Amino acid sequence: MSSMQIPEALNLDYIDEQYARYRKDPRSVGREWRLFFHGFDIGREQPASAAGPAAAGDLAARVAELIHRYRDLGHLLACMDPLSACPTEHPLLALEAFGLSDDHLEQEVETPQLTFTERATLKEVLRILKETYCRSVGVEYMHLQDPDERRWLQERMEPSRNRPDLDPDQRKRILEMLVRAALFEQFFNKRYVAVTRFSLEGGDGVIPMLDALLRRLARQGAREVILGMAHRGRLNVQTNILGRPVAELLAEFENCYDSSQVVGAGDVKYHKGYLGEIDLGQEGRVEALLVNNPSHLEAVSPVVEGVARARQEMAGEAGRGRVVPLLLHGDAAFAGQGVLAETLNMSQLKGYGTGGTLHVVINNQIGYTTLPDDARSTRYSTDVAKMLMVPIFHVHGENPEALVHVIGLAADYRAAFGKDVVVDVVCFRRFGHNEGDEPYFTQPGMYDRIRQRPSLHKLYAEALIEEGVITAKETARMEKAVTDAMEQAYAEVHGTTCPFPETPFYKEWEPFSGRYSSDPVDTAVDPERLRQLARTVNTLPDDFTPHDKIGQLLRRRLEAVEKGEGIDWANAEALAFATLLAEGTPIRLSGQDSARGTFSQRHAVVVDRKNERRHVPLQHLDGPAAPFRVYDSPLSEASVLGFEYGYALAQPRGLTLWEAQFGDFINNAQAVVDLFIASGEAKWERLCGLGLLLPHGWEGLGPEHSSARLERFLQLCAGANMLVCDVTTPAQYFHLLRRQAKAAYRKPLVLMTPKSLLRHPKAVSSLTDIAEGPFQTVLDDPAQPTKARKVLLCSGKIYYQLLQRREALETDNVAIVRLEQYYPFPTEQLKTILSGYTRAKEVTWVQEAPENMGGWWFVRPLIQALIDHPLTYVGRKPASSPATGFPNIYKAEQERIIDEAVGALKGKGEAGK
Repeated sequence: MSSMQIPEALNLDYIDEQYARYRKDPRSVGREWRLFFHGFDIGREQPASAAGPAAAGDLAARVAELIHRYRDLGHLLACMDPLSACPTEHPLLALEAFGLSDDHLEQEVETPQLTFTERATLKEVLRILKETYCRSVGVEYMHLQDPDERRWLQERMEPSRNRPDLDPDQRKRILEMLVRAALFEQFFNKRYVAVTRFSLEGGDGVIPMLDALLRRLARQGAREVILGMAHRGRLNVQTNILGRPVAELLAEFENCYDSSQVVGAGDVKYHKGYLGEIDLGQEGRVEALLVNNPSHLEAVSPVVEGVARARQEMAGEAGRGRVVPLLLHGDAAFAGQGVLAETLNMSQLKGYGTGGTLHVVINNQIGYTTLPDDARSTRYSTDVAKMLMVPIFHVHGENPEALVHVIGLAADYRAAFGKDVVVDVVCFRRFGHNEGDEPYFTQPGMYDRIRQRPSLHKLYAEALIEEGVITAKETARMEKAVTDAMEQAYAEVHGTTCPFPETPFYKEWEPFSGRYSSDPVDTAVDPERLRQLARTVNTLPDDFTPHDKIGQLLRRRLEAVEKGEGIDWANAEALAFATLLAEGTPIRLSGQDSARGTFSQRHAVVVDRKNERRHVPLQHLDGPAAPFRVYDSPLSEASVLGFEYGYALAQPRGLTLWEAQFGDFINNAQAVVDLFIASGEAKWERLCGLGLLLPHGWEGLGPEHSSARLERFLQLCAGANMLVCDVTTPAQYFHLLRRQAKAAYRKPLVLMTPKSLLRHPKAVSSLTDIAEGPFQTVLDDPAQPTKARKVLLCSGKIYYQLLQRREALETDNVAIVRLEQYYPFPTEQLKTILSGYTRAKEVTWVQEAPENMGGWWFVRPLIQALIDHPLTYVGRKPASSPATGFPNIYKAEQERIIDEAVGALKGKGEAGK
């Protein structure tokens, strides 16, 4: 039975139900309910007089409930908001709510709930609880279902009253970081008036908090931190936490680069990432990566998780302790952006977990101009995180010692339980949304209060001076040293020509390039080696009982390889995976139902029908092999694709694939494509070899499950930024996968994958085709109809319908050429093939998609430039929806395309009359 919760306790019917269960069997309800009902029964049997002391048992039960409620709801009385008066009372926490009064304050009671004291007066208990839960730190943790986790937190919060025991040096370090943070912002505000930088002012306490966190993590054995954050404070964090030289940042404000050295399209300064090597003195060194982030704030969250997962796996068994993900959020984004909820949901999944993420919310109590009442339906911006059963700390943003204490507790909790933790830093935003924004237009009262707040470094310095920890002269020297360093850097940069900065990244990327080459990549494999691997991946353990159909499927696959013909799509994929794994290339495949495959084609994981034991043949190759990881993902696209992008961003040596259940599911992850996959290299000089497998093709499945929106990807193509393919044979798929892993360059691959072709009798390849390679960007007509008067250019499954009609008509007047790679467009290869059809008077592009979709508008000018006569089009008419939902209309449209492209069957018209 779960613990007693306040919403339940306020439901009288629920209380009656629990009491009935308690009377029947006390063990059938939770411990808190047993204490409550025990006290209730005592109260009924021995009512205390109004003036006299409560009976011992009655008082103990009431105090037990008071302790529980303060642990649960004490945050309602916590003093967390720098802009508001501290709350002093709440009806649910008043003594009267427990049948207690001031008369009971001096009565002593046993306190088994408090591990550090056996007995205390009610007055002492109240003091402990208020000091722990109702000062600068409010804690939500009683929703955690694991009693061990709740007890662990209590043992670390209650004895210390949630106050750190810091020595003078530690407190001076906090002041130093506050000075750095404040003077950094003041310097840039003076030198670059109204230039957007998204100041951290008002949330300065985050800087000493992060400094303390890195030291804590280093002592725990962490060697890498993967950091994601939005704009606010990003530049401050880069300089004061990651160690980015101020001069390098000043160069961005000065925009003093030699234009001849500029690389890529670039991005605004508060979007860019940074890889820093941080020297922490006695604590050691930590490498911290701030991941590049676009304006879509929480879009980076799953990317960070993917980077962290890859780095953890590369670090070996201790990876989760050595590599720690850290996410800084805004309050409005944490509550408002769904990709964050998706990311939280992945945190405990075997395919996506990272051993816990530390979440820090920079809670400005406003989003642009929108206040919380209009931004969320919950009390706290962090309430969505409660679904994870993790602790949430709300901390007064102007109490830097409390921030340091809580972030250390959060790091320890992650290390102990491998779960996320949320720290909500309740602060404010000293200026508007950016430095050019006027907040008084919409929040004049709030900003009147903000104007009255001194800088936090001044407040903290005054406190330390008053306590004798530091002198005013020391504080002045500290401020002068920071200001002088920035002024010196400014003098060195201002008015000069700056070298374009390098963007350091992980050394694993050194062998790889972003320069695409159309030169063939050697993807050939010895036929006998293919047979050996086929025997391994299609043979199950002797004590394994698969479903009969799966057993037959594996036997057919092996027979096809042994015979050297009839190798279908899934068989070729398994061979490609096996060859890469045997060559030392790790593979990660994830997506909705990817283990089996949407169309029951892959069966990378085979299940024993007797005991549901799972067997992954590709994890049991003969001899040394790289890891093969396949995961069924949650029903989310944006977060999972973002995760896989991050994973591939950190792991260049592997083959990382994300598979959509149907190609149109990419619609829900379009932001990841636009913001990261298509533009990441141009904006941030970050390469990525992620592959997208998108089932695509018109087969009568209606508007959604037909198109993977090929046209959208083609619209994003420029500067050889990614590869877009739609292949037609298993052998081509085999060599494309191997090219993606073995090429010296790294580019995202967008592949339109088949549905009906998975089992089409003609969509098969020979062992020779699979063994020899390489991948062909254009496939000439295998029939070589050199006398053809008409050349049809197409891509994807429409080829087989065109071929079937040509065979039915027994004509050699039509040649069918397949474009297997849309981008980078294979101009020379296609030109060479078309030059062989000297008698052709007509070249036609054929597609299933409506005219305003698919590849037509992309290929039209490129093909037209290669031929002397107008390129014609055959396909569906322009439409707002990719496909009809009516089967008869679909069939008629499909038939019309084939008729127009190749020719109608004889007698067809009469048969329809």
